[in-house]
Amino acid sequence: MKIPGARPPARLGIAGPSGSGKTTLIVKLLPILSATGLTVSTVKHVHHAVELDTPGKDSFRHREAGAHEVMIALPDGWVLHHPAHDKKRPGLDEAMARMSPCDLVLVEGFKDMPLPRIRLFELEANPRAVVDLEAPVVAVVGTQKPEGYAVQAFARDDIVSIAAFIAMYARRTRGMAG
Repeated sequence: MKIPGARPPARLGIAGPSGSGKTTLIVKLLPILSATGLTVSTVKHVHHAVELDTPGKDSFRHREAGAHEVMIALPDGWVLHHPAHDKKRPGLDEAMARMSPCDLVLVEGFKDMPLPRIRLFELEANPRAVVDLEAPVVAVVGTQKPEGYAVQAFARDDIVSIAAFIAMYARRTRGMAG
C-alpha cells in the first residue's frame, strides 16, 4: 500500500543455496534490526504451493466460490489472499506494493531480480565462483569469515556485525541519519 510521497524502503536480498541458512539468518537478524529503530518487513519467494486456509472453512469456501480476494481478519493481524487468476507469480515490486511502509525489506528468493544481496555459502563450496556470478553482492557470509573479497565478509555466527552492516546499509540507502 503505497503512500504518495513516501520514500521506498531499502531492499536487500538474502541469497544462497537451499539449506544454506537464509531463513535462520533472517530470523536471527529481525529482532536486532528492529531494536535499532528500523521497521523491517520480509518477502519470501517459494517454489511450491502453500495452503493458507483450511478446506471447509468459510474463507476457503469464499475463495473456492470465486472471490477475487479474501481478507482474513485475525485477532492479531490479517492475511490477504490474492489468487493469481492468471496463474502468474507476482513479482517483487507487485508484492511490495501491497505492504505497509517500512524502512527495510529483506528478500529471500527472487533470484532473477537485480537487487543488492548478501550471499551465504559454505566455505567448502568454492564461494568465489558463486559470488562472481551474482551481482550486485554487497556482503558475503560463510561458516567462517571469508577472506579476500572486495565486499564486506562475515562469519555466519557474527549476527550483531551482520545486523549493524544491514542497518547502516538501510539507513544510507534511504538517506536516513544514524
